[in-house]
Amino acid sequence: MKHELKILPKYYKAIIDNKKTFELRKNKNNYKVGDILILKEYKNEIFTGNECQKKITYVLKNVENYGLKKGFVILSLK
Repeated sequence: MKHELKILPKYYKAIIDNKKTFELRKNKNNYKVGDILILKEYKNEIFTGNECQKKITYVLKNVENYGLKKGFVILSLK
C-alpha cells in the first residue's frame, strides 16, 4: 500500500541525505512492512513539488512502557 504524507523541509532534507532513516507517525493508516511512503515536502502551507518514496522495513508499536505513546509508531525506512 502507498501512503502520501506531508513532511517539513528540514526532515525532508535529512531523509534525502540519508541521515534520517525513520519516521514517527500516528498510526492512523495501519502501516505495515513493505508499504511505501510518498513523502511530500510541505512549506508555508503549500507543497513544494519535492517528493521521495521510501519503503517501510520495520514498524515499532505497542511499547508504551518504553515511552512510545499509544497510537503512534516508529517506521524504519529504506
